[in-house]
Amino acid sequence: MSNKLFDLTGKGAVVIGGAGGLGQAIAQGLIEAGAKVLISSRKEDALKKAQEELKAATGKSVEYAAGDASVEADVEALVKTALAKLGDVTILVNAQGFNKKQDALDFDIDVFRQMLDANITSFMISAKHFGRHFKETGYGKIINLSSVRGKIATKGTGNAGYCATKGAVDMLTKQIASEFGPFGVTVNAIGPNITATPMMVSVFEKRAADAGVSIEQYLKQQGEGNPMRKMGDPVDIVGTAVFLAAPASDFMTGNILYPDGGLTAIG
Repeated sequence: MSNKLFDLTGKGAVVIGGAGGLGQAIAQGLIEAGAKVLISSRKEDALKKAQEELKAATGKSVEYAAGDASVEADVEALVKTALAKLGDVTILVNAQGFNKKQDALDFDIDVFRQMLDANITSFMISAKHFGRHFKETGYGKIINLSSVRGKIATKGTGNAGYCATKGAVDMLTKQIASEFGPFGVTVNAIGPNITATPMMVSVFEKRAADAGVSIEQYLKQQGEGNPMRKMGDPVDIVGTAVFLAAPASDFMTGNILYPDGGLTAIG
């Protein structure tokens, strides 16, 4: 089998939400697979930090552009900037968004609306404008970062906003896949389980301390709920993203892939 199936050499990729967490990990994976990458986020200082870290990790230069993906004018500008800096764009990764845990009975509706804007409206806007470019060129890859929580609710309280927006990402992915398929664009999503990103490790350390256990014990406990009995690492999500960005997945569209240790198999 030819390794060209997974070769991204020379491909232009934009990773929105690429200044940290899974977005930055995916950006690194795409660079290592040969892609030219531009990362985008709202905060320029975070982008500069991520740019330096990606250069140190890969030895490759990384472009960036600041902007709010929930603002249509910012995304229109991002398309132009990406094309100018990368030469062409064939891969779009939507990894932006946030979670604010509040009980449904007391959920601040202004926060809920902010989550809708960041977690789903921005995905629609970016798909719309990058999709227009992909239609012109006859080829493109859109990869949306979803979650197992788009399919499985949590037993406890606090995740009404997150589950609702991730469920919306899943259906947006399927519908846009249906609409964009005729002009050669694939649209898929990745639904990870809770993952030990560098940003989350500090959160886990605090939770472990509050529970009176070591971080190692805490991570083991968190992984006990899935068949593989462990928590995911960023590399588990990165491999899925590279596959969806590569020619190997050219006939796959409208799917949500779950690097989740088997949670959705039993959930």
